[in-house]
Amino acid sequence: MPHPPLPDSDAAAQADRFSHARTAQSMTLLEDYTEMIDDLVRAHGEARITDIAHLMGVTHPTATKAVARLKREGLAVSRPYRGVFLTEAGNAMAARVRARHRIVVDVLLALGVPADAAEIDAEGMEHHVSAATLAAFEAYLRR
Repeated sequence: MPHPPLPDSDAAAQADRFSHARTAQSMTLLEDYTEMIDDLVRAHGEARITDIAHLMGVTHPTATKAVARLKREGLAVSRPYRGVFLTEAGNAMAARVRARHRIVVDVLLALGVPADAAEIDAEGMEHHVSAATLAAFEAYLRR
């Protein structure tokens, strides 16, 4: 027997939650790549597609496609015979991701999660934590 439909308000709220999750998942890729490119530029002065692919654990064509998306979004540029570099917006995104990651790790450590597990878990959580939750985490850490 089929379930009765959700009331319109419940269905709308559920659709909003799912939409938010899909948007966050789409942003995860951009955030991971900006962070990786920033790491490579800091270490080597540039980020080559080959290095990006290797460190992200993807194929060269996959990394090329991701960098093309970063460029379309105004987060990265590439130079002929050089690597990939972040724009001001890309650098800002990488900095935000790093800050979120650090806060999530610090909360997990404060809760007694082992350091290696906290780093691994934060890698996924950092992309989905809301501004309100992040603010609560920061308040908790200041106590």
